[in-house]
Amino acid sequence: MAYNRRLRADSRARTGPVFDHLDTAQTVRDLDALRAALGERSLTFHGSSYGTLLGAQYAETYPRRVRAIVLESVMDHSVPTTRDFLRSGAAAAEDSFQEFVKWCDGTADCALHGRDVRAVWQGLLARAGRGELEDPTKPGTALSSSDLINKIAFRRSYKADYAGLAREIAGMDASRPMPASPTSTAPLPAATPVFCSDWHLPVRDYQEYASLVAMMHRTAPDLPHLLPIHMTAACLGAPATNPQHLLDAPGAAPILLANALHDPATGYPWAVSVARQLGRSGVLLTYEGQGHGSVTSGPCMEEAVDGYLIDLTVPPRGAGCPAVPS
Repeated sequence: MAYNRRLRADSRARTGPVFDHLDTAQTVRDLDALRAALGERSLTFHGSSYGTLLGAQYAETYPRRVRAIVLESVMDHSVPTTRDFLRSGAAAAEDSFQEFVKWCDGTADCALHGRDVRAVWQGLLARAGRGELEDPTKPGTALSSSDLINKIAFRRSYKADYAGLAREIAGMDASRPMPASPTSTAPLPAATPVFCSDWHLPVRDYQEYASLVAMMHRTAPDLPHLLPIHMTAACLGAPATNPQHLLDAPGAAPILLANALHDPATGYPWAVSVARQLGRSGVLLTYEGQGHGSVTSGPCMEEAVDGYLIDLTVPPRGAGCPAVPS
């Protein structure tokens, strides 16, 4: 908490008044200023991942100014508690890892085909925990457990690059253990202050924090130390000026949500929840595959999204597109 206070004070000193105006609700007004500057009577917008908060809150703030909004890989800003937020994030990440394991078991081209993928992976986690796993991008440097998970497994899952992930895991597994060395974790994303402004994720004390970590490990046994727990810790003590709430955009034009069934970062249940909150305005287009971001995943998705953005052709409710082989 003391470190977080020093970091916020330093950031505020370096950025000036901008630092206290980073939340998505205030950014909505900037987006509307851009609409007005372009001479558009209504907004056409495509937001991906965290950008879906901006699109959703624009529709909530200016429902009558919506022409077409695509929300791709949907964040659910109604998740009420720290535990719910962390559990849902861990479940989405673990689901994607399981998809990777299934792919590897069934694909002869997988670099780990025929092996116990989970056992190999757990071996790498153990080596990283002892400071004995070399970072493949920084020779001579030990890779931390957190970076093994978040920089390699989690990020590779964004593009469902299972072949690349398998090759990387196989290469690290075949490498010689380093002499035990201290590790450091990569810095948090530069957008962390924005996240902290948008999410109220309190933790009472260390006992509760430890229970949250344990819950995440149970939910995602293959992926401990996931990024959401680091973000939660980084936000402790920060004032959330735009905290979670149910989305309410009465009278908005149809809004298209696109989400993969197996998204490692924004799980499919979040998209279902946001579509439900939007009521008659929310139309969910399901990509029946993997990855974070789906609107360019094959002609079915591309044509549906382009038809909506260009011609305002709304896909039928319940529409989906088949997975495209990676």
